[in-house]
This record gives sequence, C-alpha cells and structure tokens, in this order.
Amino acid sequence: MAGLLLLLAVGDKLNLGPSEYLLRPLLLGGLLWLFSKRQVDLRAPNWPRSVIVGLAVFFIWVAPDILWPSYRQLWIFNNALTGSPTSSVPEVWRGMPLVIVSRALRAVVLVPIIEELFWRGWLMRWLVNPDFERVPLGTYTRYAFWISALLFASVHGAYWDVGLIAGITYNWWMMRTRNLGDCIVAHAVTNAMLSAYVLTADQWQYW
Repeated sequence: MAGLLLLLAVGDKLNLGPSEYLLRPLLLGGLLWLFSKRQVDLRAPNWPRSVIVGLAVFFIWVAPDILWPSYRQLWIFNNALTGSPTSSVPEVWRGMPLVIVSRALRAVVLVPIIEELFWRGWLMRWLVNPDFERVPLGTYTRYAFWISALLFASVHGAYWDVGLIAGITYNWWMMRTRNLGDCIVAHAVTNAMLSAYVLTADQWQYW
C-alpha cells in the first residue's frame, strides 16, 4: 500500500513518458509478490454475490455525475484539500494501447488486491488489536469500521463521498463473508466497470 501511495504521489513528477504506465504495474506487482504473496487468498466462495456488490458500488460511484452533471464541481469536491475531479492521464496519451492496458491492469488486478489487503485485511483488524493476526477477518467494532471507512474515503480525493460509501460497503461485505477473496472480487468488479466506463463513455476523470 505504501508503494501504491508513493507511486501516486510522485509518478507524475518523474517525467518518464508513457513508459511510466508500464513501470507502475511492474513495480506494484513486484512489491506484492515480494511482501504479500503468502497473505493473498483469491478464493471467493461467495463470488456471485461479490460481483453484485461490486456492480452496486460502481453504479453508486457514477450515479451522482450522471444525475447531476455539475455535481462534482461543487466546492466540497473541488478545492485545495480534495483536489479536482480530473484525470491523471495526459490527454495526448489516452489513445496509446500501452497506457490503456497498463492502467486497466493496475485498476482491475493490482489495486483491488493491494487495497483489500491493507484496508480490510490489515487496518480493520489492527484497529481492533495491534496484534492483528489474532483478530479474525470481518471482526466488527464500531471504531474499526468507521475509521477505516473514513480513511478509505480520504484517499479518493474529489470522490471522497462515493469513496466513503464504497468503504462502508466493502467493510460490510468483509463482515458478511469474512473472506478476503470475496472483497477482492467485489473491488475488482467495481474497478473493471469504471475502467470500461472511462473508455466507452470518454469519462477520463475517473482515471
């Protein structure tokens, strides 16, 4: 997770050109393999319902902008603290297959695994007990549930509102399934639908 946040923070300042979009998934995949391969469990016994959860979060994510096109320009979403709802992909690169494939790979495969390991696999448990390995997945305390959901929202910038709903939904799904793989599937479906929406509807602000 630290690697993901670091790349998001400094990636645009490296000036590596389109090759940066190939470098990012390679670095993240390498870090994931090096540090977390034993913790990743992709078994999802509830995968049909996980797909439905992921689809629901996708529709929640895009609904405000569809129903109210100027919604995201309100000051609470467009300011110095949250940033602006704009794409991090330069317009001149948006037709490049390398950029599209690498960006989609990161969004659909790597980010769901990394974020679910961090938010639901570690943080929710660590907030219950710093010796988090003693805490079963999906253990509920009000403090852990809401703090992790709020922090999840905070890293989504101008989309903090739908990020909060997504965080609440994924937390709830972890409580219901007590299974990391199901949360990864739900998150991956959301990101896959968002990626498809970006490319088919030319809504690059989500990327």
